[in-house]
Amino acid sequence: METARVLVAADKFKGSLTAVQVAERVTAGLRRVVPEVRVETLPVADGGDGTVAAAVAAGFERREARVTGPLGDPVTAAYALRDTTAVVEMAEASGLQHLPAGVFAPLTATTYGSGELLAAALDAGARTIVFGVGGSATTDGGAGMLAALGARFLDADGKPVGPGGGGLAALAEADLTGLDPRLAEVDLILASDVDNPLTGPKGAPEVYGRQKGATERDIATLDAALAHYASVLGPEQAGLPGAGAAGGIGYGAMVALGARFRPGIEVMLDVLGFAPALARATLVITGEGSLDAQTLHGKAPAGVAAAARAAGIEVVAVCGRLALPQEALAGAGISRAYALADLEPDPAVSMAQAGPLLERASEALARDFLLR
Repeated sequence: METARVLVAADKFKGSLTAVQVAERVTAGLRRVVPEVRVETLPVADGGDGTVAAAVAAGFERREARVTGPLGDPVTAAYALRDTTAVVEMAEASGLQHLPAGVFAPLTATTYGSGELLAAALDAGARTIVFGVGGSATTDGGAGMLAALGARFLDADGKPVGPGGGGLAALAEADLTGLDPRLAEVDLILASDVDNPLTGPKGAPEVYGRQKGATERDIATLDAALAHYASVLGPEQAGLPGAGAAGGIGYGAMVALGARFRPGIEVMLDVLGFAPALARATLVITGEGSLDAQTLHGKAPAGVAAAARAAGIEVVAVCGRLALPQEALAGAGISRAYALADLEPDPAVSMAQAGPLLERASEALARDFLLR
């Protein structure tokens, strides 16, 4: 029998394992059952947190910059660079991970550091920038990002408006003439797994505000402020898919920086070199922490499975918990999923022991798919 060639292209198990660690544990489990199996690993991400790490694992150089965090304090943020292509993850500068436990600032959190991180990539010579947006602590429509890149947002007295989405309610003038001229020469790709508009029932404040600490009153305030902001900058783009990504930073990037929106997993598979790796494989293993209804809407495993199915290559998945019926998995192109919850039903124990449990799950996968 020909030796199987397995491609492990899984996302992180949030809160327990990075995408790189997932690949390592799956490989260890497979080799315990089939020592001679040929395994290639390609950790993936869909534009949210973990995107830079996936690029670095694929051979990009990790770079760091000191930037402004969402609360205004300095933070160290990483981006990835290979030749003239940069992968910038807004969560590195403006993500929820930079907030102290239990501390939120829904009205004042700023994306200023994300703009500084884009500027750092420009300084490093980037001419194509994949801008992964997700996991933000912010709902400022990207105003902070644009301010860091040279834009000015002024109130009726000609003074800069306050930070965050709340400050945009006082916006009287948006002056974009000072934007960094290098931006006009860059291909800026907005990579996101969400296609929400900026405002309204499916907009950034309503759908994502609560996870950033917003009360119902805050949500109404932010929605009105962002609608006003869009009326000043350009209301046409506010309804575009992805405008509501990461607290509306997608809107700011599209309306002022000429960014083009693409599903994050599609962009990342291109950047990471998934197609040639897929051509070498006879089986693909994908996965993420929770395989659920959200997975089917642009998350990494769905993107991997779609690409593999188009190439006629079987896909199986590993996950922490499985909340999809078999028919939904099959519809996404996944033959079977192996969940850690089936081995350890206590979620806290499962997350704490995710590494060893994933090796056990991968042993079962190997017996089912590599020894037949």
